[in-house]
Amino acid sequence: MPLRKRNAIALSVSCALATLVYLANLRRADNTVHAQAADPSMLVPNLAVKTVVSGLTQPVSMAFIDENSFFILEKGSGKVKLVVNGAVQSEVLDLAVNNASERGLLGIALHPNFPNNPGVYLYWTCQAPPPPAANLFVPTLQECADPPAFGADTNNILAVPLLGNRIDRFTWNGTTLTYERNLIKLHAFQNDGAPNPPNQGDAAQTPAGNHNAGVLRFGPDGKLYAVIGDNGRRGQLQNLPQGPTPPGADDQFGGPDPDNNHFTGIIMRLNDDGAAPPDNPFFNAGAAIGGQAGANIQKIFAYGLRNTFGLAFDPKSGFLWDEQNGDDTFDEINRVVPGMNGGWVQIMGPVARIDQFKTIEVTRAPGTLQQLRWPPSNIANTPQEALARLFMLPGAQYHDPEFSWKYSVAPAGIGFMNGRGLGPQYDGDLFVGAARPTLAGGYLFHFQITGNREKIGVDDPRLEDRVADNTNKFDITESESLLIGRDFGVGTDIQTGPNGNLFIVSLSNGSVYEIYRTK
Repeated sequence: MPLRKRNAIALSVSCALATLVYLANLRRADNTVHAQAADPSMLVPNLAVKTVVSGLTQPVSMAFIDENSFFILEKGSGKVKLVVNGAVQSEVLDLAVNNASERGLLGIALHPNFPNNPGVYLYWTCQAPPPPAANLFVPTLQECADPPAFGADTNNILAVPLLGNRIDRFTWNGTTLTYERNLIKLHAFQNDGAPNPPNQGDAAQTPAGNHNAGVLRFGPDGKLYAVIGDNGRRGQLQNLPQGPTPPGADDQFGGPDPDNNHFTGIIMRLNDDGAAPPDNPFFNAGAAIGGQAGANIQKIFAYGLRNTFGLAFDPKSGFLWDEQNGDDTFDEINRVVPGMNGGWVQIMGPVARIDQFKTIEVTRAPGTLQQLRWPPSNIANTPQEALARLFMLPGAQYHDPEFSWKYSVAPAGIGFMNGRGLGPQYDGDLFVGAARPTLAGGYLFHFQITGNREKIGVDDPRLEDRVADNTNKFDITESESLLIGRDFGVGTDIQTGPNGNLFIVSLSNGSVYEIYRTK
């Protein structure tokens, strides 16, 4: 085996998004993570924070059962734990996950009629035997078997099926979670330096396991919204109508059309059984296209997404919002309208700033947009050119983000305050966590929403254009007025609890925190 390939496999997180690379340095031999040195704190009067539960291993998402109990997911261990009155009461499920890079047990949502309907939905990455050294570019399995495996986990970046990300429904009986059925199986295997298709210029591409996203949310319409990042694909759903090196396939498994092997960079809207609702924005377009790609298109609510760790519904309007992680530039906060084309890989940030997007991505090392087969030198030179390149399904619409940062600051979980538990001035406001603990120890940003609930409201005159013009990557200049808390570590989930307070899941600190009003 060539030395380059052996090194790539050994360094299983080497291609991870920079927002999670720090874990390799924090993790102890027992696979837990050092707690943040400083306790979280709030930077405004009358708000304080306390620890609800600690000692968890990479907690990533939570779901409230009632005022005193919730499920908490551990990304790397594949475990779902039940927390009651601030203590872990039991382990209710242990999935055999591939946890390399940003894979693992990633998302949870309870059926909207829970507990009368005891469905618990999980997004996670399963595992498969790694491919032999003679052919590292083809996984050993297309998908994991049903029911899925439980128990031991792996961090081998190649030990995953082609369709290794999956959404499953489990049933809660008050004690354990029992597998019921699979809703969908999604792309996971990333080893794109294959000799086929030829002449893509990516022979030096190393294996990766990032951009899986994984957040699950039931909307006010009772539908399940699920998000997967681009997984490094470069096809139609990444706004390359003919693929990265036309005319030709996206990768060694085909494309660029969104068949099962290339159904990435999208927010799905599904019935609770996994079927596509007929009122989805591209349902008719998918029916006209037909086949596997057409059936997938019928499930799309939005596409043209790079990656996200945050998805939330505005409790006042029902609008869906997300955060989008840029590469080196233009992280975004978006109100996700039905049929949205987010613009990636052609556009990040306001399209009027396409020159800044291109300049930063070309000049800032390593200057690759992660995937070598479509380098940043390909980015358009004008807004008109960028818009003309978009792959627009019938009824699709592009619009600029509601807020962005010129250089990436790596946002993570987002959530709305629902109610007056923190005071009337925070009711309906948006909170955003950090994907890196090095920025204010793990910032907590606070955004107001305009009266029509469609835009970000700002008081800082520097932010009138809804862009924070910071000066370098991971610099929060022009975000000072947004900072409401610090030292939360990597905040991967933000939710209003049944008691009316705001809860933050900290992956790096191994804790769940509660923000409350002091008087």
